[in-house]
Amino acid sequence: MKRYDAIVLGLGAAGSATLYQLAKRGARVLGIDQFSPPHKLGSTHGDSRVTRLAIGEGAHYSPLSIRSHAIWRELEAASGASLLTENGGLIMSSGRDDRSFHGAAFFRTTVEAAERHGIAHELFDAAAIRQRYPQFAVDDHTRGYFEPSAGFVRPEECVRVQLAQAKLHGADLRLNEPVHAVEQSGDVVHVTTTSERYSADHFVIAAGAWLPQVLPELAPHFEVYRQVLYWFDVEVGYAKFTPERFPIFIWELPEGHGGIYGFPAIDGPKGGFKISTEQYIRTTTPQSVARDVSREEIDVMYRDLVAPYIKEVGARCVKAVTCLYTVTRDFGFVIDRHPRHDRIIVASPCSGHGFKHSAALGEAISDLAVGATARFDLSAFAFARLQS
Repeated sequence: MKRYDAIVLGLGAAGSATLYQLAKRGARVLGIDQFSPPHKLGSTHGDSRVTRLAIGEGAHYSPLSIRSHAIWRELEAASGASLLTENGGLIMSSGRDDRSFHGAAFFRTTVEAAERHGIAHELFDAAAIRQRYPQFAVDDHTRGYFEPSAGFVRPEECVRVQLAQAKLHGADLRLNEPVHAVEQSGDVVHVTTTSERYSADHFVIAAGAWLPQVLPELAPHFEVYRQVLYWFDVEVGYAKFTPERFPIFIWELPEGHGGIYGFPAIDGPKGGFKISTEQYIRTTTPQSVARDVSREEIDVMYRDLVAPYIKEVGARCVKAVTCLYTVTRDFGFVIDRHPRHDRIIVASPCSGHGFKHSAALGEAISDLAVGATARFDLSAFAFARLQS
């Protein structure tokens, strides 16, 4: 049996980043996934993911997003791929400064994070938003935070490139190989799959929505929710929705109507404009989730959350896909050793805002796995806060 320095289970956002960082530093590392990433069954898909440096979920996240941008640029240089587009991001609030989103006073915290970390930004009133981005139908009470360095990353391409680079640095990959059992015995972790049994000094589980099933003793700390991503028609007004003229955005809507977020049209006039909201009504599992999107869901989304707020977007839905959010009670991440098994590292940068930090978290998790000096303060992501 070949013994590894580390085994990484789950090769999506966090797993592919961790595998790449471990291989890059010369570790003997194995990556395992029950599918063949990138794929559309978990959380790491949908053509684009928001990235921003000032983080409304908490200023302590900003060092991770800043470092992730640098890593994606390094990966672009190494691979020739296009991963990160910094076309600017607009965060809008039509309510009070203390409105909670992802467990934080989102708009106010975003501004505070920018000021603390020296992130370039502008603050807009409603008139300035209308002048700069007339596509948004804002009311007179809406305020905006604009960050030039925000934008989007391409999640499938990030995963593909990091796995390819990991292989170039010597990582072993086992794809389409489900794991049946994980057990720590002394200072060794044994992993049994449908094909073989492997051992390693450390085991990193980055299984996303499958985490509660792989380690059921931790399931009470995580809930899984179905989310829907929509692409609506902007063919007629396409020029107004290109990355050069339209930012990524997050909008806390007025009068308690929730929030929406969206992207420029990045796949040509017929590719549509991507927009979504979030729902936390019913929990689900990767096996039982409804992966089809109904006509009713599409119609309600357009009627309630697109047509009233975004101008020149047609009612025709170009496509719609589902993804999974794995959510903790405080919407924070879990990056920590297993409470009872010190050789098992749980990597769940979850709750719907993880991808923008994933490249840097790969570095941080690899530090944990090889006992290196930590590059980031991960204390906010410890299990202890969820067990109190």
